[in-house]
Amino acid sequence: MTAPSTAPASSSRGGRWIEHWDPEDETFWKETGEKVARRNLIFSVLSEHIGFSIWTVWSVMVLFMGPEYGLTPADKFVLVSMATLVGAIVRVPYTFAVAIFGGRNWTIISASLLLVPTIAAFVVMEPGTSFTTFLICAMLTGVGGGNFASSMTNINAFFPLRKKGWALGLNAGGGNIGVPVMQLVGLAVIGASGGPRVLLGIYIPLIVVAAVLAAMYMDNIASLRNDSGAAKEAVRAGHTWIMSFLYIGTFGSFIGYSFAFGLVLQTQFGRTPLQAAYVTFIGPLLGSLIRPVGGALADKYGGAKITLWNYVAMAAATGVIILASMQESLPLFTVAFIALFVLSGVGNGSTYKMIPGIFQNKALAMGLEGEAAAAYGRRLSGASMGLIGAVGALGGLGINLAFRQSFLSVGSGTGAFVAFLAFYGLCFAVTWAVYLRRPVGQVPATEATTEKKPQLSYAEV
Repeated sequence: MTAPSTAPASSSRGGRWIEHWDPEDETFWKETGEKVARRNLIFSVLSEHIGFSIWTVWSVMVLFMGPEYGLTPADKFVLVSMATLVGAIVRVPYTFAVAIFGGRNWTIISASLLLVPTIAAFVVMEPGTSFTTFLICAMLTGVGGGNFASSMTNINAFFPLRKKGWALGLNAGGGNIGVPVMQLVGLAVIGASGGPRVLLGIYIPLIVVAAVLAAMYMDNIASLRNDSGAAKEAVRAGHTWIMSFLYIGTFGSFIGYSFAFGLVLQTQFGRTPLQAAYVTFIGPLLGSLIRPVGGALADKYGGAKITLWNYVAMAAATGVIILASMQESLPLFTVAFIALFVLSGVGNGSTYKMIPGIFQNKALAMGLEGEAAAAYGRRLSGASMGLIGAVGALGGLGINLAFRQSFLSVGSGTGAFVAFLAFYGLCFAVTWAVYLRRPVGQVPATEATTEKKPQLSYAEV
């Protein structure tokens, strides 16, 4: 009698479908699961990375769109704001697309869709084009923001709970780094060529490469079905919306500042496009690189603890920015702003680590145990990630609109930073009240069951 195989079983449906996937089984994970999961992670990161680059391409192009384009600073904030808005909205359907089409299949589709905004912008990018046309092209880049949600949902299914902080942090950080790469490449290409068209032309073949590699090397997990029940349950779960709020403070800050940093330097401190671009990429680069570290710290010390103290640090950095803004100190402003980027990256990693743990904790509170609890946690966390990612990205829209209003009202970004400081204080209070104040083992009344079961502390999630 032979032992059952631990290798992922392929389906007869064709393509790269895996019928059996159990990452919580340590034998399965060590023998075959880890290798397959890491391969999918690598090519998921590539596609998501290019998606972020296309999503944020307008943050670079507006810096080099001079007076001949007929755009005011307020117009430019609107362009980047609408790209942020669409990127946030499409995250919801992108989350559920993974279960409809399969992670591999949807990665191919979503990567290919990036050709639409890239080619459209390539065609119209010249002086004399109407603001409305530019606005439509900027909104189309929002599909790149959706790649994050589908990628995170897919990778969440591949890794065991004990590895999710690192894996999700690496996946998201590798995607996020598409922002500074776009800004750095944009600086080099546009600075040398004098126009944005060459930059767009470079990314068109890269998009094709990402789609082809996904087709060749990624897999679909057959058990990751579209579960309307999970989606409805995720919407009804209070923790989905609490984590959405907290994610506004971390990822909303990262993506909002990524779009706005160069424009703030230009508008408030009179930097030229090249002077602004020389600095703009540093914050998003460091914030992206540190995100896996935030996830790893959360794995070790607990996501709620790291998130709580990270908000303290973000508030402190924002206070320094306000001081620098009032004193018109460009060096202090730049250093503090870059520090805020780094802290947003740490918080991105720690908040996303919290999500699977929260829902597994809920499963334990309901009386589920072992693989049943782990499966429930994967099911609900996967369904909630798209909603959390979408609401969090809307924070980027709020940041750009706040900057626009602040410059229109007082001529600087100081007013916007005061609002951000107050928001970080509120995020600190919510994190403490919901996930750290409650004694170990206590469950919210709405989630408690008559039968007490062992469970995680929320401080450990």
